[in-house]
Amino acid sequence: MVYDELNRKRISSESKDREEDLSSKEQENIKSSEDLSLEDESIEWARKTFQRLKEQQEKRQEDEKRTEKILEEKKFSENIQKEELVVLEQDKYSSQLLNPNDVEISDSIEIQESEPSLGQFDEAFTWSAEVLAAQGVRSEDVSLEEIDWLGRLRSGLEQTRRGFVTGLLEKFGDDPLTQEDFDTLESLLLRADAGVEATEEVLDALRRRLNEEVIDSKEGIDFLKKQLLKLIDAPIQKSGVKLLSPKKGKLNVWLLVGVNGVGKTTTLGKLANLAIRSGYSALIAAADTFRAGAVKQVQVWGERSGVQVIANTSINADPAAVVFDAIGAAKSKGLDLVLVDTAGRLQTKHNLMEELQKVRKIIDRLAPEAEVESLLVLDASQGQNGLKQAMAFAKSAKLTGVVITKLDGTSRGGVALAVSKEAGLPIRFIGAGEGIRDLRPFNSFEFIEALLATR
Repeated sequence: MVYDELNRKRISSESKDREEDLSSKEQENIKSSEDLSLEDESIEWARKTFQRLKEQQEKRQEDEKRTEKILEEKKFSENIQKEELVVLEQDKYSSQLLNPNDVEISDSIEIQESEPSLGQFDEAFTWSAEVLAAQGVRSEDVSLEEIDWLGRLRSGLEQTRRGFVTGLLEKFGDDPLTQEDFDTLESLLLRADAGVEATEEVLDALRRRLNEEVIDSKEGIDFLKKQLLKLIDAPIQKSGVKLLSPKKGKLNVWLLVGVNGVGKTTTLGKLANLAIRSGYSALIAAADTFRAGAVKQVQVWGERSGVQVIANTSINADPAAVVFDAIGAAKSKGLDLVLVDTAGRLQTKHNLMEELQKVRKIIDRLAPEAEVESLLVLDASQGQNGLKQAMAFAKSAKLTGVVITKLDGTSRGGVALAVSKEAGLPIRFIGAGEGIRDLRPFNSFEFIEALLATR
């Protein structure tokens, strides 16, 4: 069974009957817990989920041990055979001694990235479980990958959340907010780099609500969550695509663009790994031919994920020619996805921006039927500068979405709100760590919950 992380679902051959059975069981569980408080229900749901994931992990570990034992026995058998071969060779050619230690022993074991593991049944787990439950996910459908990611996301947004939520809780109380309180709230939003337009929209909505009734701190946080969610979700809904993933049966081409230092190549490598883990076939076009070492870096990422890399190591090779070869190779092999790494460029460098346009024209000419995405990679720590990049790149690159990286190292995570409101671009992926699994499809509900987590 494969967990498609791009579409947030398992790929399995289980029948609809089983789903219906599970649904009826769920209804029975809900009915039997009607006498519990909402909090008790939530804890019970999380505990049930934890127990099932724990059993799955223990089973997987047992299977891995059995597999490891089989491989060790196979390796031992191969060593014995090679030692016997050495003896035969020594008997036949006594003058040519062969050391068994010199014989290469190859096996088919591939180096894998460490799988997510289940920790303790603690506050972090219950928070993650509650976020999934709030989205209508059934306990039996929760995956370890989702729990693991939510923990990383919440931890990654710690710096942005610190002080911001505390300040909010101090301002929402039994008494109506004063103008001074609104000024403080405005300052908190701007300090998180939410942007002027997003901040004004949220404050206006809050003023209207408070004119109607007095709200306590919890209601205030809930109302703020709804407003931020509405704001950040608007470009995604307008695009008509909730989660970006390659469309099966068609060639998909994703260009990654942006300035130097935002993590384009690393993001491309993580996307390649994410696609492979989710059951898609992929190929990388190393079209950053300007930066020294860029091609080698892409090739390393390709090796880590088992993805072929099309590259030209010549000095100042034509990026468009690399893309030309990559599309040809992908079409001949019937691959799902081509990921294109492009040179980092400033929006003021017209020659590089023209090069980007040339690459786009090559794609449109060679694969007019392809699903093309042009994704701007933004470093969250750059805040409003990242927003300016988005606006400048939009025309030349025909941007269709944004990937926000390095959320774990900044207090400016609110820039996601500015990108959504002012640039009007849907956020497609976010990165909250340096690990190969620390990039995931963007989920606006989970992002806002992690941003405003009160515990």
